[in-house]
Amino acid sequence: MTIIHHSVSTHLNYFLCLEDDLLQLSRWIEFSTDNEPTYSIELARLLMTAAGEVDVVAKSLCKAIDKKCTADNIRSYQTVLLNAVPILPQSKVDMPRFGMTFQPWSSWATKGNSPDWWQGNNNVKHHRTEYFHQANLKNVLNASAALLILLLLLHSKDGPYFPQQPRLFVPRTFATNEGPVLRLLIPDGTNLPWG
Repeated sequence: MTIIHHSVSTHLNYFLCLEDDLLQLSRWIEFSTDNEPTYSIELARLLMTAAGEVDVVAKSLCKAIDKKCTADNIRSYQTVLLNAVPILPQSKVDMPRFGMTFQPWSSWATKGNSPDWWQGNNNVKHHRTEYFHQANLKNVLNASAALLILLLLLHSKDGPYFPQQPRLFVPRTFATNEGPVLRLLIPDGTNLPWG
């Protein structure tokens, strides 16, 4: 018997595992306004996982935009990504199952601002005793939505379709449902070299 291997996106697989963890978590914590401040060790793990992967994917996306790019922190990512995708702060992701819409990059409408979920992650990572309450559901969900947006942009260089449909999150920007698949969209006004 032969096994034929195809290339897969490790970043997408990472996101899908994170999404599976969130689906499991939703059995124990209702994703609602009342529970947004809920925090725990598990939420700290998920926040650091999502934000860490945002860092990795943002760096890869910046390199894809400009091969000579040396961006390596949230402020330098902001400069590169907003030059290429000025509408990033308006990008949205829905979670229909829980009636939620996320705009996780909205703070980037102001130059030099870091997203709240990014600041929360850094506070939890570096000053957990003081800021453990920032390992909360709101920050985890926003960081996960932010990761999906960057993945859509990163995969848009590879072709018109996203490799796999997310199960929980539905992008409202940079992609549209086309039957069982997501068609990737690069809106007018973007400066992506492959757009």
